[in-house]
Amino acid sequence: MNEALFQDFKSHLSFERQLSPNTLAAYVSDVAHYLEYCAAAEKAPAAIEPAFLDQYTYQLRVIEKLSAASVFRKLEAVKCFYKFLLLEGQIKEDPTRFLKSPKLPQRMPEQLSRQEMERLLSYPAEKFDEVRTLTIVELLYAAGLRVSELINLQLENVDVNEGWVLAFGKGGKQRFVPLHPACCQRLKYYLSVREAHFASKSDVGSELFLNRAGKKISRQSVWKDLAALGRKAGISQPLHPHLFRHTFASHLLQGGADLRSLQEMLGHANLTTTQIYTHLDVSDLKEKHKKFHPHG
Repeated sequence: MNEALFQDFKSHLSFERQLSPNTLAAYVSDVAHYLEYCAAAEKAPAAIEPAFLDQYTYQLRVIEKLSAASVFRKLEAVKCFYKFLLLEGQIKEDPTRFLKSPKLPQRMPEQLSRQEMERLLSYPAEKFDEVRTLTIVELLYAAGLRVSELINLQLENVDVNEGWVLAFGKGGKQRFVPLHPACCQRLKYYLSVREAHFASKSDVGSELFLNRAGKKISRQSVWKDLAALGRKAGISQPLHPHLFRHTFASHLLQGGADLRSLQEMLGHANLTTTQIYTHLDVSDLKEKHKKFHPHG
């Protein structure tokens, strides 16, 4: 395929589809993989038949032995590519219109219990790194942020007096998420510790969370610090940023929040994505049944 057209496709993903950098990189890589397969088979991508796509699916599933999730993602990227060709007038009919992606098993998000969250948030912190990690836990749990949203927060994106955080999600979409008083208090304390810790430095970053050098903290550091905190606090399952997003969503729903409000706070484009959190654990269901049933 024409290299210039492939570059146009990448621009389409970046600017028109407004995909996140990670999703963009995955789609570009997946389409490049598909184009290499076309080249090896001496097939022009704009002239292939649906049967060729079945062969490609067989290649992914049987020859390369990819997981259902990986096959799903690669086929979705190929579908996106052909929709782009259709928009550009490079093809008259979309060959992927009958292509079925493999069904993915619905995985229930893991979550922490209220008791585990209390144990984490009451863990003692004295050093700057410890205070920062606990503040990250509090904010992730209070606002359901993605790790990419968290590490890119600027100081002006958080208002501890009014109680809100401005997050920039996938595709640069922004949303305001309210913060409860306990989180605001934790943030105020962290900000005072942050100011004292970097008082002697003049080139400190404007991000909310900084590393020891005064620069934006990396996602790898966040993962590492959370995992270390979990071990010290005696939490059985490994801690990671998305676990707190799941916990935030699940606890809100269990507390009576509606799906539409949760969708807004999580920054989901589709309500169906939010609906995965409608699961409740069996113990919570039993407790609610006992409490509210007339014969409980």
